[in-house]
Amino acid sequence: MSRYTGPSWKQSRRYGISLTGSGKELARRNYVPGQHGPNNRSKLSEYGLQLAEKQKLRFMYGVSERQFRNTYVKATSIKGGTAGFNFMLALEARLDNVVYRLGLATTRRQARQFVNHGHILVDGKRVDIPSYSVTPGQVISVRERSMKVPAIVEAVEATRGRAAFVEFDIEKLTGKLIRMPERDEINPEIDEALIVEFYNKMM
Repeated sequence: MSRYTGPSWKQSRRYGISLTGSGKELARRNYVPGQHGPNNRSKLSEYGLQLAEKQKLRFMYGVSERQFRNTYVKATSIKGGTAGFNFMLALEARLDNVVYRLGLATTRRQARQFVNHGHILVDGKRVDIPSYSVTPGQVISVRERSMKVPAIVEAVEATRGRAAFVEFDIEKLTGKLIRMPERDEINPEIDEALIVEFYNKMM
C-alpha cells in the first residue's frame, strides 16, 4: 500500500483523531464521514481496533505501509525499552517529523515537501530524504536561499509553542533535537500496544 495522499481531514474524522495536530478537522464535524456518520454506532472487533490504531499512527506520520512495517521491524531489534515505544521513537526521529516539531512547517505533510524540495540542511548538508533518522545534537537548518520561502516564514510565525525535546533559534531558523522524547510527550492518543499486537499476529 502506497503512502496516503488523499484528504487528511476525512481520515481524521474516520479515526476520531487530529492527524495534522491542529484539531481543526474535528472542530465542526466530530463524527465519521459518510451519510450515516453522526449515527454510526458500529463496534469494532479486536482485529479492527488493532488495525485502526495502526492506521491512525501511520496516517499521522504520513508514511507508506512498507516504510511503516520496516520501521517497526527495525524498532523490535533495538535493545532496551518496549517494541512499541521504540517504534514511536523511530518515527519521531524522522527528518520530516523533526522539521515539523521545530515549527518550520505547519504539518508533517508540508515538512516532508520541504525536505523533498531540498530546503532543509542537516549539519550544513542538504538532505532530501524525509525518512532520514535524526540523532540528538544534529543541527537542522533552512538552506540560505530558502529562508524567505513564504510557506516557511508563515509556519515559523504561526508556531506558538514547541516540544520540550527540541530547541529552535527563530532568528537563524536553526534547531536541533536535544534529546529523545519521553512517552508522555508524544501522541498520548495512541495505544502502541495494539499496534504491537497487530504486527505480532501478522508476522
